[in-house]
Amino acid sequence: MIVIIGSINMDLVLRVPRMPLPGETITGGQFRTIPGGKGANQAVACARLSADSVKVAMVACLGDDAFGAELRAALRKDGIDDSHVTTIPDTASGIASILVDDNGQNSIVLASGANAELSPAHIDAARGLIEQARIVVLQLESPLPTVIHAIRLAHALGKTVVLNPAPAQALPTELLGQIDYLVPNEIEAAMLAGMPASGIRIENDSDEQIATVIGKLRAAGSTNVLVTLGEKGVYAALESGSEHFDAQAVKAIDTTAAGDTFIGGFVAALAEGRSEADAIALGQRAAAISVARVGAQTSIPTRLEIVI
Repeated sequence: MIVIIGSINMDLVLRVPRMPLPGETITGGQFRTIPGGKGANQAVACARLSADSVKVAMVACLGDDAFGAELRAALRKDGIDDSHVTTIPDTASGIASILVDDNGQNSIVLASGANAELSPAHIDAARGLIEQARIVVLQLESPLPTVIHAIRLAHALGKTVVLNPAPAQALPTELLGQIDYLVPNEIEAAMLAGMPASGIRIENDSDEQIATVIGKLRAAGSTNVLVTLGEKGVYAALESGSEHFDAQAVKAIDTTAAGDTFIGGFVAALAEGRSEADAIALGQRAAAISVARVGAQTSIPTRLEIVI
């Protein structure tokens, strides 16, 4: 079983020709509401990209509004166990306001809503579920004390812990030693390593800067680090060795949830006992399909669409 602990949002997606400047008003194009949230995206990706024998469950909070009902239905449609997705009374569900430009790049603003109510008590209540898991996946759209509590519990139970440290923020140094796979993008990797996020430019696997970033994360306790580089691929610094995996060439229409899709594919393959290299390859193939589609969960492919 894979257990995802994290956020569920309704994405309010607006296409724009370009990102507006500060104080500028521009006319956008199509508007859609699409189920999202990093936690739910990764849960859906795991469910769609896993073999039938692998079950997926989620621990999260929803509001008692129309979005909450719709988001719960979306999880169930993908066969995700929602028995520990709690509805919080008198609270709005989380939302993400997303602008997507003509180059497929996005800009996102979050309103946490019920996601902010996910507490250590919810994690303790789901202990039985976590005990059944092989892999536990987390992100940082939930309250940090809850994420820390969940990582410590999963680690103590001997589970494989995967953390996508997004949105980027500082983490307790000792926590990194309890994470089996840390999966940041360039900005998140730089921030965790204590380097200026604005200055990082990871061009290839021989770049001195990525070596410095990985070195700092390793010194802080991270054993396996997968830095996702968008169109430049993935740099994997694993216990077994380091390797740069080139991305599949594809015309990006919308990059929303591409990273979540990669993580879902990677985790799905690990849960089946595949090698780390095979898991990275599955995640990359899935992400390449997702960026050619619009939206978060609407862009995530199924296992049948992936050539393995």
